[in-house]
Amino acid sequence: MSVYSIKDLEHLSGIKAHTLRIWEQRYNFMSPKRTETNIRYYDDHDLKLVLNISLLKDNGFRISRIAEMSEKQMQEEVLKLTEKHLHFPDQIHTLTIAMVDMDEDRFDKILNASILQMGFEKTVKEIVYPFLSRIGLLWQTGSINPANEHFISSLIRQKMIVAIDGQLKTADPQAKKFLLYLPEGELHELSLLFSCYLIKARGFKVIYLGQNMPLQQLDVVKEIHKPDYVLTVITSSPGQENVQNYVQNLGEKFCDSTVILSGYQVIGQDLQLTENTIEMANIQYLIDYVDQESVTVKV
Repeated sequence: MSVYSIKDLEHLSGIKAHTLRIWEQRYNFMSPKRTETNIRYYDDHDLKLVLNISLLKDNGFRISRIAEMSEKQMQEEVLKLTEKHLHFPDQIHTLTIAMVDMDEDRFDKILNASILQMGFEKTVKEIVYPFLSRIGLLWQTGSINPANEHFISSLIRQKMIVAIDGQLKTADPQAKKFLLYLPEGELHELSLLFSCYLIKARGFKVIYLGQNMPLQQLDVVKEIHKPDYVLTVITSSPGQENVQNYVQNLGEKFCDSTVILSGYQVIGQDLQLTENTIEMANIQYLIDYVDQESVTVKV
């Protein structure tokens, strides 16, 4: 069972804490628990209730009508809405509920419907990334059970691998090469997998090494493939005290390649980069970059 503050509920639902407190008092929607030191907290049941109320309200239900519903009636109305085309915030709400319930069927249904309607790339950009961003802070602070994180990450990872394998384009033998990997100790693979999808979709060749790759073991890959680009995402490893030395060594090792860096330990950290190294603040930067490189190659 996860534990949430009222600020956590605000962050996940988009409903201001002040409004949540009014609803709590006026409609008795929630009954916060208290720690031994008298600090209020909420549980998974409260989170799902708030998300259901938010979803119904955003789809035209008056708060007074919602207050008259039983929890079962709320859930039934939310399930009806899930069958329809929802706006992005609504889909993010329903994904969050599926995460808390560890409901794989519901999670798949939401994502599959979106992928069919607007394609894999837009689904990840408009729904999956905002969803991960919304709950990411709570993972880091321990408000969400690690089991929920692994459950969701595994499902999204499966979707990305299927999408990569399902690409019909075959890279031209003369296409430029991207080497993708995560540093030793780095296990957050979703951004790297999506980068792989984006790059392959634009006709480039990808050498994908995945997680936990020691820097010194890249030498053999460099000699065999001579990549034009090297892309890595540094979220947690190496840590802040070692990242400057790491990116310096990486840039020097691949001095004949363009090195593309992203991740929490890189962006906004005022690192000194080699001339062949660039930062990508978010996935849209990467999309714009590979689109431009694709145009340059064709010209």
